[in-house]
Amino acid sequence: MPRLSDTLLDACLGDPCALATGDAERLCGLDHDGARAQLAALKPWLVEQQRLLWARRQESLLVWLQGPDCAGKDGAIRHVFGGLDPQGLTVHSFRQPNAAERGEGFLERYRRCLPAAGGIALFNRTPYEGVACDLFDGFIAAVDIPERLAQLAAFEDELAGRGIRLLKVYLQISRAEQKARLRKRLLDPRKHWKLCAADLDDHRQFDRQQAHWAGILAASHRAQAPWQLVPANHKWLRDLLVASLLAREFERLDQHWPSPPPPFGLDELEQA
Repeated sequence: MPRLSDTLLDACLGDPCALATGDAERLCGLDHDGARAQLAALKPWLVEQQRLLWARRQESLLVWLQGPDCAGKDGAIRHVFGGLDPQGLTVHSFRQPNAAERGEGFLERYRRCLPAAGGIALFNRTPYEGVACDLFDGFIAAVDIPERLAQLAAFEDELAGRGIRLLKVYLQISRAEQKARLRKRLLDPRKHWKLCAADLDDHRQFDRQQAHWAGILAASHRAQAPWQLVPANHKWLRDLLVASLLAREFERLDQHWPSPPPPFGLDELEQA
């Protein structure tokens, strides 16, 4: 199976406890053409594994994609998960909660989107927005963070108890790369819709916000629910790493086609 080996994959991933000092530019000895070819070779295997997951209807997969603006969450979803059967795949994009969502527990809107057995759910932005962005936007105070982190840990443990395998991915880009991607959006009229006034202010505060996220990742990186820190300055590397992480989750399931006894025989069918 053509995913990256565990040795190379782990070497490419950053330390979630050292986000602020990590290198979003690292290439890990890989190159564009080779990575694209390896991803193309891996995708049919991922499709087959998704079919097995759907046929078995035992476990499910939940992928959380987090990262600063322009980190490539949408792109990773398109390039890694494109081609999977939409029957067993749901994608949820979470923006700032509305007034009704503010009136309930911050995890409730995420609970409503959990995958059923056999399914894969992708969260574009994660419940950790309730620890980071809610603080930046003034909806919570710093004193509220430990309690929310405790609720998140309990939520992740609950997912495991329900047979939902969680993959937490943080896409890391540099401030210079974010600025370059914002510039491209400004220069391309087809991408103006992606911009909002807050993007400029967030970019100005990039270092401060990433320092805060570094603390969140360090506090919530647990053996039973680890963060995977993916260098994302290079989109082709980002895609291969995310696909390899997904493949590793499938491998751990050790899936086989279910073989229940047929409900009727060939003779009965021929006589029908």
